[in-house]
Amino acid sequence: MSYYLQLLLNGVIAGSVYALFAVGLTLVYGVFRFINFSHGELITWGAYLTLMFYTPPFSWPLYLSAIPAMILTAVIGFSQDFFIYRPLRRGNPITLLIASIGLSYMLRNAVRFIWGSDLRTFDFPPARGLEFGGYYVTGIQLLMLSAAVFFLAILYLGLTRTLWGKSLRATADNLELAAIMGISMPRVSASVWILASVFAAAGGILLALDTNLEPFMGATNLIKAFAAVLLGGAGNVWGALLGGLFIGIAENLGVAFFSPGYKDLVAFALIFLLLLFRPRGLFGLLTGVR
Repeated sequence: MSYYLQLLLNGVIAGSVYALFAVGLTLVYGVFRFINFSHGELITWGAYLTLMFYTPPFSWPLYLSAIPAMILTAVIGFSQDFFIYRPLRRGNPITLLIASIGLSYMLRNAVRFIWGSDLRTFDFPPARGLEFGGYYVTGIQLLMLSAAVFFLAILYLGLTRTLWGKSLRATADNLELAAIMGISMPRVSASVWILASVFAAAGGILLALDTNLEPFMGATNLIKAFAAVLLGGAGNVWGALLGGLFIGIAENLGVAFFSPGYKDLVAFALIFLLLLFRPRGLFGLLTGVR
């Protein structure tokens, strides 16, 4: 039993990071009804930019390296919308979809051009795991969980306790009516893209600390974000959070029954089954940011 509880603990930690990916993705969809396929590359850029500031010639501490990395990733995310998506938003939705796929390829190959295609790591020295009641976690896993909880708590307070949160939820419910009532659409749009980019970058940084960096890491985790969004109901922030936790737990419990090399299969299988049998989401939550 302790073996399965250890896997469950590992799943919650991984799922909290997947939730960051999914929340950023569903924020954009909740407001603009648009799936951004280049969201995965923001995950990659956040991780690689942190590594750039962490290693020579900068050699900054990790906590300082993450700050400019998230800021620059937010600039990339905002620029996507301002220069590409916003001019195309009044046209055919297929045009937006194709643009996001093309932008994804461009950003991914930019990573390969700048940093190469080889696996990269932060090269942390080996460290003994910490024991809590017979269960083990590493220091990096504790950082992953605490950072994810911090970002999600900030989002909760922002959505429920601020005027910005009310404006965002009103826009998600009815964009045209919100504009008529005087809500600034450019301001809401900018905040959504910046927040989604910061969440993607934060998740990418945390994931890279525990694993490694490679140019396709964003594409792989975008699939998991899609699965989490579908589980919770597209556009619902708290559904995406639950979906991310569900994906992480399902992946890690699955290790008890099949090879760890098939962990990524869980997300693909869930997407396939959900689209077939419950396209509105497993948890039955209403759409909208909420």
